[in-house]
Amino acid sequence: MESLVSSFLLVAVSEMGDKTQLLAFSLATRYRRPWVVMAGILVATVLNHSLAAGVGAWVSAQVPPRVMAGILAATFIGFGIWTLEPDTLDEERGPAGLGPFLTTTVLFFLAEMGDKTQLATVALAARYRSLVLVTAGTTLGMLVSDGLAVFLGEKLATRVSMKAVRRVAAGIFLVFGLLSLWAALRG
Repeated sequence: MESLVSSFLLVAVSEMGDKTQLLAFSLATRYRRPWVVMAGILVATVLNHSLAAGVGAWVSAQVPPRVMAGILAATFIGFGIWTLEPDTLDEERGPAGLGPFLTTTVLFFLAEMGDKTQLATVALAARYRSLVLVTAGTTLGMLVSDGLAVFLGEKLATRVSMKAVRRVAAGIFLVFGLLSLWAALRG
């Protein structure tokens, strides 16, 4: 259960202000069909994070635990630093003629490729060795964070400091990094 909750919290907080959250807001405003946009986000995230968690689980089976803990420490600390830098969304036109569901699915899947959330999913799966629970946790975290953008985006943008949210997310990544470093040093 720790893998589910940790994955959820880490992604839900770190996704705030991320380019995919900005994309969710943009698609929701463009199509004005929030449930269809959310369904596209769900499909894209499950596919993307399942692949990422599979890679993480495979890597953790190949690398000795102490080395893996050191790699994870560096990875999570790096994500913490990366999170402090605000994302921007270069205005993308969706694939022509696909409609809101397929446009959202395709754009989200592609936007997550190499994104810190996808890479964090790889690292979380490597740490917890639980493909299903990590994928479920990271997907739920994405849905909560992006759901806020889809349903409440304009209202939240004026009331929540994205700088503070990025700092909290960076702090969470750093805690994971320090815990992994501790495991590597004592292992």
